[in-house]
Order: sequence, then C-alpha cells, then structure tokens
Amino acid sequence: MLAGAAARPRSRLGFVTTRPWKASLRRGHRPRLARILARGPWRPEQVEAVWREDAFEVPAEVDRMADAAVEGLRDRGSPSHDGMATRLVSWAARGGGLRLELQPVRWALRLLDDTSSSMTALCVVRSADGRWLAGRRAAWVSSWANRWALGAGGSVDVGENPTQTLARELQEEWQLEPDSLSVEALLALPDGMNMLVGLATVSDLCAPVPDAEHDEWAWWPADIDAWPAEADERLKLMAALLGS
Repeated sequence: MLAGAAARPRSRLGFVTTRPWKASLRRGHRPRLARILARGPWRPEQVEAVWREDAFEVPAEVDRMADAAVEGLRDRGSPSHDGMATRLVSWAARGGGLRLELQPVRWALRLLDDTSSSMTALCVVRSADGRWLAGRRAAWVSSWANRWALGAGGSVDVGENPTQTLARELQEEWQLEPDSLSVEALLALPDGMNMLVGLATVSDLCAPVPDAEHDEWAWWPADIDAWPAEADERLKLMAALLGS
C-alpha cells in the first residue's frame, strides 16, 4: 500500500505571497516539475473520495491576502468569484484503487504561494487516432494565462468526486463527452497544489466548442516531438507520462 498526507501549510506568514509567474518567467527560471504521488491507471469507480465535514481555516492575515489576490484577478478583467473548493488531506493507493481524503477550503487560497494543498483536476484529451487537444488560455484566467494547455481542468467542487470533475470540466470547457475515461495519476505540483490527472478519448470526428477561457485551440500531432514551439516543456512531460 502507498499512502501519504498532503503537505502541511507553512506556519510563517512571511512565506505566503501571491505567485510571481510572469516575473519568474522573465528571469528565465527553469520551471520546477510535478511529483508523482500515485500512478494508475484506475477506472473512475476505483477512485474513492471521502469528505471531512469541517472546512479548512487559515489565519486572518492569509484570508486578507487571498482577498487581495481575487481583487487582482478582477482588475485583469476576470469574472472569477470566490467560494469554497477542495483540498487534499491524505491519499492511499491500495487494492487496485485510490482513496482520497478531501476537505472544503476557500477557493482563493490557491492563488497564493502556499495553496493550502488545494485540489485540482486535469482531463487530458486525445482523439482516437492519438492527437492531443490543446487550447490557449485567455488573458484573464487565474492560471496559465496567455499560454497553451492540454485538455480541460479546474477546481473540485465541494462534495464532488474528482473523477466527476474530469468529465464536468471536459463538458464545460469543450462541450465534449468522452468515449472512454481513465484516471492516470495523482500529482503534487511545485506550488503546493495537488492534481488528479485523467485521460479522455474522444472520436476523431468530434467538434470541440471552446468556452470563454480559451481564445484559440488546435489538435496537436500524436507525436510529441512534432508539437509546435508554443508547447511548454511541462506539457510534453505530461504527455510522455500519459503515454508511458
């Protein structure tokens, strides 16, 4: 059995700041990589979500910093609204399945350097002939703004099994229904977020309809080495993981 707990939030407020994505990229910093906590594949019904009733609380100063981060999004023209989302408390891979202990948490905490182990889900999409669905994120979104990303993703709603998040985000962002859906991995991201990664297969003839979070989209070749220059190295690593 493999098991673990999500990283504990930092106790010193001095380490909790909004994330300097653009400044870091301008300085040419090499992006840090995600860590694999558990590797599937699992069928959606093999992923169990157990919810704690108590919501995760942070000091008042951290709440104020989250308020400021939300205002910063609104200043960029984002319609984002705050609310409750999900954090990962612990996990266990055993008996051919994956068990996730989850807890309600304020959504805006994911905007800070210390994300309080917030949970997100990513549904990578491939056509039956192996192509990868990619979309360029709009300028106002909270993560990966103006950059290309794979598939669909977003926060896990309170009370929701993250496997349901995969299918929901695929429908909301692309108006697609998967022919098949598998859960591939649980990842710990460098910023403290935790991500459940799924892989959806859709028909070669499907017609994706992007939502307002994307301003451009494309089918990238099945061969990762043939992807366009705008494909971030981390996307290639993710695709290589799913192809392994």
